[in-house]
Amino acid sequence: MQSVFDKKAITSFRQRALAQGKDGADFLLAHVAKEMADRLSFIDRTFERTAVTSGNQAFLDTAFLAGTRHEGTAFIDEGPNRDDWISTSEESLPSSLTNLDLAMSFLTLHETDDTPGALVQIRKSLKPDGLFMGVMPAGDTLHELRECLLAAEVEMTGGASPRVYPFADVRAAGSLLQRAGFALPVVDSETLTVRYKDMFALMRDLRGMGASNALSARTKVPASRELFLRANSIYSERHAAPDGRIQATFTFVWMSGWAPSENQQKPAKRGSANASLADVLNTIENNG
Repeated sequence: MQSVFDKKAITSFRQRALAQGKDGADFLLAHVAKEMADRLSFIDRTFERTAVTSGNQAFLDTAFLAGTRHEGTAFIDEGPNRDDWISTSEESLPSSLTNLDLAMSFLTLHETDDTPGALVQIRKSLKPDGLFMGVMPAGDTLHELRECLLAAEVEMTGGASPRVYPFADVRAAGSLLQRAGFALPVVDSETLTVRYKDMFALMRDLRGMGASNALSARTKVPASRELFLRANSIYSERHAAPDGRIQATFTFVWMSGWAPSENQQKPAKRGSANASLADVLNTIENNG
């Protein structure tokens, strides 16, 4: 089966982004890192043996994980191996990575060929009642860019090559967790709208994030400057504010689930309710 993603390209794009170090390009990772820390702060538990997967090693070193290193933490990335990082992906976790209290995934699951399989591996790496928390772009992320590149290419060539990832449906995330065997799955989403001077400024940020097109089916022929100029014009026509700045949508789906354990809260058995939904609704209506 052909891979959806070119793994060598993913690694290359991330390493190029780290080497160039575009100032401010990691603002999305900064946002989700803060959100991840906030969400974990509400869980009254000490996580001693943890694993972290991210495509941006340098940022997590200095931001989210500053001051939290200890012998029980594993850092996972597909890039070149470093002394304190495991060079692999969520689809091929080492068998030695077991009995984790916590596994976190920062904006990497959307680039897996077998996302359900990756989640199964993460769940198996957790000890009973261990927690998984992850975030990935989903839904209508970058739908404006996809739409305008497609329109320009069809107009100019009569065909189109995939240039923006197909992101998972937010509603499917809960099913993914259940299929992977997680207990008590929770899924929610958030949408950020970012404004740019033009499409080229957006694309520079994406390149600076290491988020260039790594689809295996992408065309290997470089696109012409005229194509991007036309796409930029369409973008301005369709998605510009009165001040001329364009908008780009980023939707994130947040997922959490627990490795099954005997001492976890269990859902009530079907038919065990003491009152019917009809009775409840009738009571609410009469009291209104």
